Formats: sequence, C-alpha cells, structure tokens
Amino acid sequence: MVDNRGTHDYVEDIRNLEILVYINGKFYPRQDASISVFDSGYLLGDGVWEGIRFHNGKFLFLGPHLERLFWGASQIDMDIGKTIEEVTAILYDTAKQNKMETGVHVRIIVSRGIKSTPYQDPSFTISEPSIVVIPEYKQPSPDTQKNGIKLVSVDIIRGSSKVQDHRINSLSKFNCIQACIDAHRKGGDEGLMLDPHGYVSTCNSTHFFMVKDNSVLTSTGDFCLHGVTRQNIIDICKTNSIPIYEKNFSLSDVYECEEAFVTGTFGGVVPVYEIDGHELKVLGDNSIVALLQTYYNELVELESSN
Repeated sequence: MVDNRGTHDYVEDIRNLEILVYINGKFYPRQDASISVFDSGYLLGDGVWEGIRFHNGKFLFLGPHLERLFWGASQIDMDIGKTIEEVTAILYDTAKQNKMETGVHVRIIVSRGIKSTPYQDPSFTISEPSIVVIPEYKQPSPDTQKNGIKLVSVDIIRGSSKVQDHRINSLSKFNCIQACIDAHRKGGDEGLMLDPHGYVSTCNSTHFFMVKDNSVLTSTGDFCLHGVTRQNIIDICKTNSIPIYEKNFSLSDVYECEEAFVTGTFGGVVPVYEIDGHELKVLGDNSIVALLQTYYNELVELESSN
C-alpha cells in the first residue's frame, strides 16, 4: 500500500477500543455495533451524514452542521423523523455515555432505513430512518498540520447536479472514492478535482484554496459540498480584510500560486506543499496560510467557550 499523508491522519488513541456507538436509541460497544444488511445505507448509500468536532464540552459549529444534514435529507425526500433539537440531544447523550470531554470527532449517519428487499425505490423502505453516531478520540496529526499534503490533479471530475448533487453530504461517496484512488495511484495524498467546465472545484475529501498576489481564492462552490469550515475561512478573510474571491480558475492559475491549503471539519486548515510537481512554500515568513490557521484556531476556542 502507498504510504500517503492525508488530511484525516490522526493520533492513535487506545480509548477508541472501548467507545459506545449510538444506534437507533441504544448504545453498543464498538465490537458489537452493527446495522442490518437490508439497511438503505449499506445497500445503496442512501442517506446523509455529518462529521462534527467535540471540543471542550461543546460540538463545534453544530448549527451549520445540522442545518446541512437536514437540508441534505430534504433534497433526497427523506424525513429524518426527529427535530434538530432531538438530534442535538442524541449527540450530547453520546458524548455523555462515553464520558468524553474534548479531542473528539463524531460522525452522525442517517440512512433512509430498512428495505423489504434490495431495491432502490424509497417506497420499499419498511422502517424509520436509521440513525448512527460514532464518537472517537481523534486529534489531527501534528506533522500534517505543520508540513502539509501533496495534491495531484485527477481525471475524476465533479459532475453536474443533474448527475449527482455534490452540495449534498450523501452517503454515496463513489465519486470521491474514485478520485481518492486516482490520487493515490498518481502519488498524491488527495486529488484536486475539476468541474464539468474544466475549472478547479474541490478535493476528494476537503475544500481547496490558493493564495496568489496576497489574495485568497477558492472555487464558486457550485460543484462541491457546502463546507462548514470552508465558509468559516471565507468569513474569517472578510472579517480580517484579507482579499477573498470565490471564482472560476484553472490548473494553470493554480500552478502560479504562492501558497495553497485545504479545509475540513477534522483537519481545519491544512497547508499544501506540492501540486502536480509544483512546490509551494509552507508556513514561511508572512504566510497567509499560517495566519489563517491562527485565526481559525482562535475561532474554535471562541466557539467552544460560548
């Protein structure tokens, strides 16, 4: 297997062997946590999910995460069957049951539910939606935060919403998995993906930003997930008078940038040290990426203290 560095590299924690997983109202030890083979998520990738950090006793940016979860469910005509307040209670109860306080990453998964037979039609669903919450002690790798990752452009693109709407955090991640495999085959840590028009869109598991002429640029967002951390960085730039542009740009433009970084709920702001063989400076003097890392970490502490 290729030894790739990635934005989801984490510090191993033995406590994860004893976590309790929430499944439809009950808690199960990790080794006993299971879902039916007739579940829509397993059979079809039919559902939505969110990854959320739990820091200093609080789920960070919980409002935007749950709004995206419920919006995504609405886009696939799936009624989660609970209110945002009820889902919030489930998340906090999961942390309480596990006696967790900080340094935790939680994934909540909502599938359409159990099928009467393996078939895609939602009308063949015979149960309420399945809700799973997996909490783990997870801290991003300090090495990745400091030294960054290597990106390669991949042949897999982000398609039109008429094919699959990538603004939805769907359980069906086949497009992203294809891009991830292509990136690893090409020696990269993540794949830089283009949109149907040939412009840079996003990465297979994070959002892409570049720094050029003291300005920060990212895609229009038309062909990628509505990233919570992505939006936080856009807001941080605006608040701190750092020029930020959401616009179309090509790989040729990327090759001319001074710095680049990717964002995600787990890794936060992660620098990029190389793109398609073009080396970039990483967190050097007057680095805008280093500044954004600082601003974002301050925002995290502020969010957890409110």
